[in-house]
Formats: sequence, structure tokens, C-alpha cells
Amino acid sequence: MKKLTSAPTVVTIHHYRNLLAAEGIRAEIRNEHFGSILGEMPFTDTWPQLWIVNDLDYDRAKQLIDGSALEESPPDWRCRKCGEENEGQFAACWKCGSESP
Repeated sequence: MKKLTSAPTVVTIHHYRNLLAAEGIRAEIRNEHFGSILGEMPFTDTWPQLWIVNDLDYDRAKQLIDGSALEESPPDWRCRKCGEENEGQFAACWKCGSESP
């Protein structure tokens, strides 16, 4: 087993594990419940960790995790039809249903 990464939140570590599982790479989460001892240890030591079960999968797992960085959301846009302001991730206006430019 080889440690791949750690993250400040359990949600992030589970996301990473799910990405790897979708590619057939087995991984285990460790320190998942260490948040309760925060303050007793250095905070980064309490972060959940992701460990790769098969060392031969490490390089591929690292590529997948490094490539999964969240992209910035597109900029907000104003609907041409009704003038409503919409958040960038929406493909259509929430008010009138017109498509984004």
C-alpha cells in the first residue's frame, strides 16, 4: 500500500476514491474520523488520507487525481431575452428558459 494524498475534508477524499474506483483502482481511506482530535495533533495529521491498495496503480491514480482539479465556473451572464442575471454554470435562463449566449 502506498499513500496517494490527503485532503482537509472527507468529501474531497471520498470524491477522489470514487474517481479511482470508476477506473478500477482500489483505494482505502484512513484517518477518516480524526477530525475529533483536532488540536491534540498538528491539523494536517488529522486530515483524511487516501491509500492505493496496489502499488502498481499508484502512477495512474496520481494522474487521475492531479487531472481532477476543479475547473473555475464560467462567468455569470445576462439573459438577452429578459435581462435576468444568471450564474455561469447554467445553460439556460432560470427565469424565461432562453439559452445562454
